[in-house]
This record gives sequence, C-alpha cells and structure tokens, in this order.
Amino acid sequence: MDWTHLIAFNLTLAAAIAAPGPALLFALRQSIVGGLPTGLATGMGLGVMAALWTAAALFGLDVVFRLFPWAFVILKTVGALYLMWIAYGMWRDARKPVGTAADPGAKAFYGGLLVNLANPKAVLFAASVLVLIFPPDITYLDRAVIVLNHLCVELMFYGCFAALLSTPRARDGYLRMKPIVDRISALILGGLGLKLLTER
Repeated sequence: MDWTHLIAFNLTLAAAIAAPGPALLFALRQSIVGGLPTGLATGMGLGVMAALWTAAALFGLDVVFRLFPWAFVILKTVGALYLMWIAYGMWRDARKPVGTAADPGAKAFYGGLLVNLANPKAVLFAASVLVLIFPPDITYLDRAVIVLNHLCVELMFYGCFAALLSTPRARDGYLRMKPIVDRISALILGGLGLKLLTER
C-alpha cells in the first residue's frame, strides 16, 4: 500500500460522506439545533462507527454476512426501525421549541454512533471499495492505518460541517423554517428506513 491508495480511498470516502443520507441529515439537524458542541459530539459518533464498519470490512465481516444472511437481515431490520423511530420523533417534535429538539453531550455521540450502526450495508460498501482500491496483500499495520485515516477524514468533515452549521445565521434560518425542514427530514429518514427494511 502507498499514499496513492489512501488518496483514492479518501476521495471516494469524501463523496460518500457528502452524499445525502441518514448520517448527513442527522449531523445537519444536530449541529444547527444543538450548536457546535452537539454537532462535534454527533460527528464523533458518526465517524467512530463509520471507521468501525471499515475495520469490520477489512477483517472479513462482509464474508460473515454472506455466509449467514440472517445475521445481516436482523441487523438491517433493527437499523431500519431505528431510522424510522428517529423520523417519527422529528415529525412529532417539528413544532416544539428548538431547545428540546437536539440530544446534547454524550447522547449526541451515542446518537451518531447508532445512526451509522443502523446501516449494515456500510460494511458491504466498504468491502467493495477496499477491494477496488487497495492491493490484496496489505498488512495488519496497513489495515490499522486505513481505519485511522478513515476516522480522521470523518472527524475533519463533520467538525467543519458542525462549525459551519452552528453559526447564528444558519440557526436563524433553521428557526424560521423549522417545522418544514424537520418534516422534510423526517420523510427522507423514514423513507430511507423503509427502503432499508423492504429491500433484499
């Protein structure tokens, strides 16, 4: 493995992080509603779980899922239901005051962790990307570097994202449109959860 492999991986990873999905939506809302500390804690949870999925792919969890499809189905079902639960809470609380709408501190970290845990397809995606980018004979040290690199990229992205979205201007804009934004986000998250639940 050399630096060109890591650059290719990071470019692919950046595109995946920036793509609209449960993690990005959750980080967006948490950062705007809860401010910078909540956004950073949420991003840390999202990043840690994403890096753990990459570690799982590097050490063969995708093979376990293919050998035991029921394990994947169970994890996928629980994840889908969790995303739908978040969507329900966002819809229900759309008209509540902003101070009660975000999870602070450790709850924000665990919320981020669970949102990315809710998508076991991430390990299959990571496995396919890793196979395409990295040579097959990478060492255990290389694997540790890849996981650490992944974590750093995630934390940098979500840190910048939180700093940008926790500004007074972003918060004021959100407050003006809160019921609409929360309900659109709830519909998207619920739809993603339903898709995860029903697809083979």
